Amino acid sequence: MDEVGRGALFGPVVAAAVILDPNYRIRGLRDSKLLEPEVRERLAKKIREHCIAYAIASVNSARIDEINIYWASKQALCEAVRLLPIKPDHVLVDAFRIDVECPQTPIIHGDALSASIAAASIIAKTTRDAIMIEMDSVLPGYNFATHKGYPTPEHCRCLKELGATAIHRRSFARVRQALGLDPIQESLFGEKAEGATAG
Repeated sequence: MDEVGRGALFGPVVAAAVILDPNYRIRGLRDSKLLEPEVRERLAKKIREHCIAYAIASVNSARIDEINIYWASKQALCEAVRLLPIKPDHVLVDAFRIDVECPQTPIIHGDALSASIAAASIIAKTTRDAIMIEMDSVLPGYNFATHKGYPTPEHCRCLKELGATAIHRRSFARVRQALGLDPIQESLFGEKAEGATAG
């Protein structure tokens, strides 16, 4: 299992669970972030065609704002396991421990160490990227197809110029700053400094 989109400012966090066929080796599986988009897409197609089972789950931005990104990521991972058509014997999770009934092993940097976690990473990433490309046409001007909702300089510029959409994560500091919801820290520090000097 793996999830993507934890660090994004916009859109859902997406998790995938994949049970690979031990008799069919898919070459080139690795952390989805290290793969070129066309390679990811090609591998995602192979994974879907040749795995024993896979499932995808997501948690939207409103829910992320409600429970925070950590718990939203765990919820998406648990849901992906629940949606598998076959109950797994053992779950390998990239760095998380989740609430599932079967045995599990959390592996730090699991997408670099486990073929099944890498496969889940690729399925989750290509699924979320497709959502971002679709949102790019629904909400023009933000260039979601390019930055995929992550806090790139381009995305932060768009936030400042256009404001946040209904699908931006309002619990995230950069979105709150763009909306003017956070106090100006410099003035707070200035007040403290003046008080200290006066005392």
